[in-house]
Amino acid sequence: MSVLDVYADNNPGNAIIHLTDPARIAGELAAIGVRFERWDSPVVPPRDAPEAEVLAAYRPYLDQLMGETGAGSADVLRVGPDTEGWAQARRKFLSEHVHSEDEVRFFVHGQGNFILHVNDRVYNVCCTARDLISVPAGTPHWFDGGTTPDFVTLRIFTNTDGWIAQYTGSDIAASFSPEA
Repeated sequence: MSVLDVYADNNPGNAIIHLTDPARIAGELAAIGVRFERWDSPVVPPRDAPEAEVLAAYRPYLDQLMGETGAGSADVLRVGPDTEGWAQARRKFLSEHVHSEDEVRFFVHGQGNFILHVNDRVYNVCCTARDLISVPAGTPHWFDGGTTPDFVTLRIFTNTDGWIAQYTGSDIAASFSPEA
């Protein structure tokens, strides 16, 4: 189930907003420029489907989205509990950063949390299968796939070099991490 919890950035223990309805989540996030939507595909490829099969299943959505955003490429990211290097990658993702382009993800299977730091608030968005999130360029955020991750996502890029982060140097993510 998709969930949005919003906190004052100086009070990680007390959510001021808690939403589970995708339409209400989309409305709350739209107010800060974040796109959130649910895609209904007639075909959901198996978790271990080849990348080409996953991309083909969502091609109509991808073509429309990439046309709207000017994105140039899409790929499939598959992360599981046995993914080599996950602990090191997770530490990198858990540091607040920004990108020079929108960060666009669609969850095919599993879940992960995009945590956004905007206007003295922290927006923790638990994205699950069928959720699309687009974090605008320059928006401070971090991502948590958990200590035992299990997700398959489509990543959509404008820059064909893919995911490039500029770290903010802020330690706010530590206050809102599951270990805090």
